[in-house]
Amino acid sequence: MKKGKEAINFMNEQLIQINRKFRPEIEGLRVIAALLVAVYHIWFNRVSGGVDVFFVVSGFLITTSIISTINRTGEFKFGPYILKLMKRLLPAVFFTVSIVAILSYYLLPESILVKTTKELIASMFYFENWQLAFSNTDYLDAQQMKTPVEHFWAMSIQGQFYLIWFVLFTIILFLIKKFEIKNTRKLINLILGSVFIVSLVYSVYLTSVNQPFAYFITFTRVWEFALGGLLCINLSYIHVSKLTATIIGWLGLIGLLTTGILFNVSEMFPGYIALWPMICAVFIILSGTRNVKFGVKRVLASPILVKLGGLSFGVYLWHWILLSFYKYNVSTENPNFLVGSAIITVSFILAYLMTKYIEKPIREAKFTSTSFSKIGIIGTVNVLLISGLIFVNFSNEKQLAKNATVDQYPGAIASLGEVKVPDVDPIPSFANVFNDLPQSHIDGSNQTLKEVDVKVGVYGKEEGYSKTIALVGSSHSEQWLGAILEAVKGTDYRVLNITRSGTRFSTGYEVGSMKDQWVEKTMDYLKSNDIDLVVNHITASNTAKVNIQDALVEQMWLVNNAGMKVLGLRDNPRYTFNVLESIEQNGKEATIERMNKEDNQLDDAAWKKLEANPGPLNLLDLTDFFKMDQQFAPIIGNIVVYRDYDHITNSYAKSFGPIFKKKFNDLLK
Repeated sequence: MKKGKEAINFMNEQLIQINRKFRPEIEGLRVIAALLVAVYHIWFNRVSGGVDVFFVVSGFLITTSIISTINRTGEFKFGPYILKLMKRLLPAVFFTVSIVAILSYYLLPESILVKTTKELIASMFYFENWQLAFSNTDYLDAQQMKTPVEHFWAMSIQGQFYLIWFVLFTIILFLIKKFEIKNTRKLINLILGSVFIVSLVYSVYLTSVNQPFAYFITFTRVWEFALGGLLCINLSYIHVSKLTATIIGWLGLIGLLTTGILFNVSEMFPGYIALWPMICAVFIILSGTRNVKFGVKRVLASPILVKLGGLSFGVYLWHWILLSFYKYNVSTENPNFLVGSAIITVSFILAYLMTKYIEKPIREAKFTSTSFSKIGIIGTVNVLLISGLIFVNFSNEKQLAKNATVDQYPGAIASLGEVKVPDVDPIPSFANVFNDLPQSHIDGSNQTLKEVDVKVGVYGKEEGYSKTIALVGSSHSEQWLGAILEAVKGTDYRVLNITRSGTRFSTGYEVGSMKDQWVEKTMDYLKSNDIDLVVNHITASNTAKVNIQDALVEQMWLVNNAGMKVLGLRDNPRYTFNVLESIEQNGKEATIERMNKEDNQLDDAAWKKLEANPGPLNLLDLTDFFKMDQQFAPIIGNIVVYRDYDHITNSYAKSFGPIFKKKFNDLLK
C-alpha cells in the first residue's frame, strides 16, 4: 500500500495543474451546442454537429473529475463513481421517458407505436444507439418514421462511454501502483492517444463502408470523448498567447456555427469530417485559458449563457420530443419562426422545471438511499407504462386476427370489383403495418448489404418436390414471397428465396462491386441447381433511366438462355411520401388524392417496350390490383397495401395468392 500511495503522490505532482476550477465558457459552449442541435432540427431538418461538441466536453469534464478524485483519495472505486453518475443522468432520462410513454398513447400515430415502445426501452436502459444502428441498416427499416426518443442515442453512447472510462482509468491506476510509474501523464497520454487513434481509424473505415451503422455505434465515437480527455490531460501544458487565444476562439465558434451548413452531418459523420466541430470545440476551450478583452470567452462566459448552460442537457432532451409531437399532430412541415421559437422556449422552461423539481432534489438528497428510492419509483412507473403500451398493441392485433376471415379481408381480389367488401377495420392494425414483413426477412434468409454470399431460404415442399420456383432480386422481389407461398399451398412445389436488400438482379452494376458479385454468385447458383421457374421484378418503377430497365431485362434473358423459365413482374407503383404515415395523419381520402397526383410508374415506357417484344419471357403486370375504382388506393379489400414509401405489406402480398397460383399452373403444368 505504501508503494501505491507513493505512486499516487507522484501522480499528484505530475498532474498538480489539473483542477476543478469552474470554467464558465464551457457552460456557454454547452448551451450553444444544444441550441445548434435544436435550431438545425427544427428549422432545417438537418444535423448540426452539436452532439460531437457534447462528446468532447463530456470527455474533458469526466476526465477532470476522475483525476481529481484519484488525486484527492488515492483510489478510484466503481461504487461511488457509478452512483454519482446515476444520480446525475437517470432522473432526467427516466422522467422524460415516462412523459413520452404517456403522450405516445394519445398523440402518436399507431403505425409508429411499436417502434416507439422498443426505443423507450432502449433509451431507458441506455442502448438506444445500438437499437438505431441495427434498425437503420436494415433496408426495410431505414425509411420508418422517427420516434420522439430517437435523440436518446447520444445519451446512450455517453452512458456507455462513462463505463469505458472507468475501465480505462482503473487499468491506469493499477499500472501506476503496480509498476511505480512516475511519468503518469505520459502513460495516460499513451493509453488515451491509442484509444483516440484506433477509434478514429475504425470510424473513418466504417463510415466509408457502412455510414448508417457507423453513425450510431459506440466504438466509432469513443475517439471524440478521448480527444476531450487528452485536452484535459495536456491543457495546463499548452500555452497560447492572448492574440492566438482571441483568434482561435472566434474561429472555433464560427466554425462550429457553420458545421451543419458546410456538411451533411447525418450522411457524412462520424468519420474524419467530424474533426471539424471537434477541433472547433478544442479551439474554444483552449482560448478560454486566457482572459482577453475581445475573446470569445467574454461571450460564452456571460451570466446568461452560463445560467442557460446548466439547462443544456434538458433542452437537448425536450426540444426533439416537442418537435416530434408537433410534426405528428399539427404539421409535417418544418415549423415557422414563431412556432420553432416557441418550441425552444418551452424546452428551456421544461428543462428548468425538471432541473428544479426532479433532478436537483434527487442529486442533492442527503442520503443515497433517498435518491435511489425516487429514481426507482420513476423507473417502476416507466416499466408499467411501457408494459401497458405493449399490452394494448398486442391485444388490439390479437383481436383483429381473431376476427379476420377471407370474406372480410379479400385484399387484392377486391380490386376486380367482383366481391363485396364489408365495413371492418383494416389489417394489419396500423401499429403493426411496418412490421408486416415477408417470411424471409423475419427468418433471416434475405441477404443484407454487408455480405455478398448467396443466402437461400427454402419453403413449400422441401422434400419430394416436383418443381422449384426461385424468387430472386431485391426487396421489391422479396415482398412477393407471401403471394408465392400462398400460391403453392397444397402443391408439391418447392420455393427458394434468393434476395438481397437494395440489389436488383441485374447486369447493371459495376464489375467487381459487392452488388455485381452477388448477382454473379446468384446466377451461378441458379445454373447449378434444379430450378424450373425464376421470378423477379423486371422493371423499376422509381426511374425512367433506360439503362437500369434494360439491365433488368438483360439479366432475365441470361436466365432464360440458361434453360430456366422466367416470370418477370412489373414493379409496383412507388411514392415519394410514406403512404402509411399519410393515412394516419391526413386520412384515407387525402392519401388517395395524393397517390394519384404522383407519377408513380416511371417504368411505363420500359414496360410497354417489353410487352411489345417479350420473346420467351413471361410477364405479369399487377398494376390494376393496386387500384380501387380506377384509382390507386392505400387500403384495398380491407388490407393496408403499403408499409412505407414503396414496399407492400406481407398481408397484401398474400392476397395475391390465387393470381400467382393460376400463373404458376399455366407455366409449370
